[in-house]
Amino acid sequence: MKIGVYPGTFDPITNGHLDIIKRAHQLFDKLYIVVPVNIGKSALFTTEERVDLIKKVLVDYPDIEVVATDKLTVEFAKNVNATAMIRGLRMVSDFDYELQLATINKKLDDSIETVFIMSSHEYSFLSSSSVKEIAKFKRDVSLFVPDVVNKALQEKYK
Repeated sequence: MKIGVYPGTFDPITNGHLDIIKRAHQLFDKLYIVVPVNIGKSALFTTEERVDLIKKVLVDYPDIEVVATDKLTVEFAKNVNATAMIRGLRMVSDFDYELQLATINKKLDDSIETVFIMSSHEYSFLSSSSVKEIAKFKRDVSLFVPDVVNKALQEKYK
């Protein structure tokens, strides 16, 4: 069984993340979406809220499991017998950081590969930060996030 792990803060999950998830889903028999407990930066949504939102968005994908972890992603991947970690790339500017992370993870455990999936063109500009910024000013973000996330953002910023 091919097992993949897609880590991210997902604060909040966007349609760009969903694009990567759906495409990674085709490559693996089982896919874990991993949300870190301690992300080292302030998040709008709590870890529990982020996990809950992702589960609601992915309700039609029973072979995708959404979990929170306080471990290094590479350790989590090893514990679930994953063969790869998925990383999304939007633009060339993402590559430097992602390559550094992939190299460090390979040093920590060389049995786990990093698979880069390029964002679809229509999502290459999209980030959770920009979505939050737009929502903060009470602007419509329905083109960028699933309905359940849009409602949660409206609730946070009312």
